[in-house]
Amino acid sequence: MRDVEVEPAIAAELFGDRIDVARSFTDALVREGEERGLIGPLELPRLWTRHILNSVIAAPLFHGSVADIGSGAGLPGVVLAIARPDVQWTLIEPMERRVTWLNEQVSSLGLSNVEVLRARAEDVRRPEGFDVVTARAVSALRTLIPLTAPLVRDGGELTLLKGLNAANEIDAAQKQIKKFRLADVRVEVLGEGVLTETTRVVRARVR
Repeated sequence: MRDVEVEPAIAAELFGDRIDVARSFTDALVREGEERGLIGPLELPRLWTRHILNSVIAAPLFHGSVADIGSGAGLPGVVLAIARPDVQWTLIEPMERRVTWLNEQVSSLGLSNVEVLRARAEDVRRPEGFDVVTARAVSALRTLIPLTAPLVRDGGELTLLKGLNAANEIDAAQKQIKKFRLADVRVEVLGEGVLTETTRVVRARVR
């Protein structure tokens, strides 16, 4: 019997009337995630805490049209799309087997607000740009900014889910911040007093 984390009580509060959809997605990850190479075996005992809640806590930050770069297992893109059906999501993922998984989930969960795009971020061309671009656990900020900032419309935002090292990553990415004309670059800590593990988000405006 695999050790799978029990759903924390706070999950229903954060997802509201979308909690059943979130449960369906989490159950699918438990059943198939490891077998299909989407999550590691060590992630199951902390799937809700480390991944699902870590993603959904950022849901209020998004609006309009959003691109999620390197969606992988759907963290954060599918989770956020479940929580925010009023936002249009484009999940960008280059790996075919992950794209297959994402399309399956979009279909089975009835996520009419999601488009899955098989591509590398640097090959995506959207002249109108996205209102917000996000990514989680993709790469260091200095590598991530050149991949994400060109996809943001003028005046739009980067909202990147990062780890404990977020402030140091900003320091190390000053050259890229200047080159891609990012303003008001900051770290916001989400979930304090709500989650057992807080989420750090690097936010910036693209000028």
